[in-house]
Amino acid sequence: MNVKLEKPEKNVVQFEIEIEPEKVEEAMQKAFIRNAKKFSIPGFRKGKAPRGMVERFYGESVLYEDTINILYPEAFDKAVSENNVKPVERPELDIKQIGKGKSLIFTAKVTIVPEVVLGEYKGLKIETVKNVVSDDDIEKTLKNEAERNSRLVAVEGRPVEKGDTVIMNYEGSIDGVTFEGGAAENFSLEIGSGRFIPGFEDQIAGMAAGEEKEINVTFPEEYGKPELAGKPAVFKTKVNEIKKKEIPAIDDDFAKDVSEFETLAEYKESIRKKLTDEAGARDKKAAEDELVEIISKSAVIDIPGVMIDSAAESSMEDFSNRLSYQGLDINKYLEIIKKDKEELKAEMRVSAEAGVRKRLVLNAVAEAEKIEASEDDVEAEILSYAKNYGVDKKPDELEEFKKKIREEELDFIKDSIVLKKTVEFIYANAVIKEKADGEDVAAKADDADIADLTDAAETADVADVAGAAGNANDTVDTDDKIKSRKKVT
Repeated sequence: MNVKLEKPEKNVVQFEIEIEPEKVEEAMQKAFIRNAKKFSIPGFRKGKAPRGMVERFYGESVLYEDTINILYPEAFDKAVSENNVKPVERPELDIKQIGKGKSLIFTAKVTIVPEVVLGEYKGLKIETVKNVVSDDDIEKTLKNEAERNSRLVAVEGRPVEKGDTVIMNYEGSIDGVTFEGGAAENFSLEIGSGRFIPGFEDQIAGMAAGEEKEINVTFPEEYGKPELAGKPAVFKTKVNEIKKKEIPAIDDDFAKDVSEFETLAEYKESIRKKLTDEAGARDKKAAEDELVEIISKSAVIDIPGVMIDSAAESSMEDFSNRLSYQGLDINKYLEIIKKDKEELKAEMRVSAEAGVRKRLVLNAVAEAEKIEASEDDVEAEILSYAKNYGVDKKPDELEEFKKKIREEELDFIKDSIVLKKTVEFIYANAVIKEKADGEDVAAKADDADIADLTDAAETADVADVAGAAGNANDTVDTDDKIKSRKKVT
């Protein structure tokens, strides 16, 4: 095989590859065997005609496409490896010559990973804020834990109040006609939660257990179901039970119930340590992010548009999936934020470009410092994945789990390890000055952006009384697939 390499433009290479006639003949024979059953020639049983007869009847070119598909991937991969280039897309092929007894000659034009000219990345000086855990943080955590351990108890002798949970039956109708999904029995609703159509919960307040009432409401104009949007509805409602939340006292008994500690003082100390560790981890992550940002901005890179487009598409798909996990459709989200898909894609492209730049910079640092993923690193990472599937302590199942890891997944694992070690290298070689700050370090939502937009959606769409309300408490549990963890640091 002969290979010529040209660079017609920046970040683009073009290979001219010539494959010997004997290799072409071998591939053509493989192509014929692979397709023999497709050929039907008079005088021969289907699939039994010899190759020469097939080529005369259909024309020799009938085997060209499969012959090329057999030869080009291996030839292209070899050319890429020998010339140490890293493609970022599928090559654009142009067949120059193919035929019986001839060499196969083709060009493969492809965009490659750009050169990265690094600025300073060692000895960087930054000043960070050190989050300090306060007594208020401890108290907030205790109150949240008590709230989680609350229970609902029956209420007697008074009507429904805000904050109560009612067990009720309802049936909704518009112009006297019931609509699909608008009825339920023994449905549980916390009054004041805002899960139902505006005005519905307010009219439940003041009702007594066993009382029946017609509740008049109007669906919002922006309601998710067009057939209901903006229409007045009547709900025949009956309150079956009234319950209120009973929160346990925060004392030694509470500590024993919710932890392994005997006293509240011990439990508080464990909370302080946990919050301090979490705050420290956030401080370190913030410092790492700042350092990577500095290095990224100082680097000189001409990023190919195809890399940014690909990253933006992936971000768009990932964002859409995260929305769906929260029960929100991408189109509904766009309605809420009053944007179209092209505007959102444009925003995604900006963040995608920043992400691609950081990834390229970290890869360049890793290469400069010869940072690699050792066998022990890979083994430890695979073991952490295995824990998610509960097979880490089962030798037979663990081995089977390892065998199922595909080559591209293994490459991703190695890349992730290298990126992590590179960020740690940058952090370890930086000069970081800390200053204390009284910022509240109580636990924050991991996916605040999704939580916020989900809240916005529920405000705009309210809780779907037409069926979705019945699933409002459902949670989505998804496995962390190996691929889904592929993120730009």
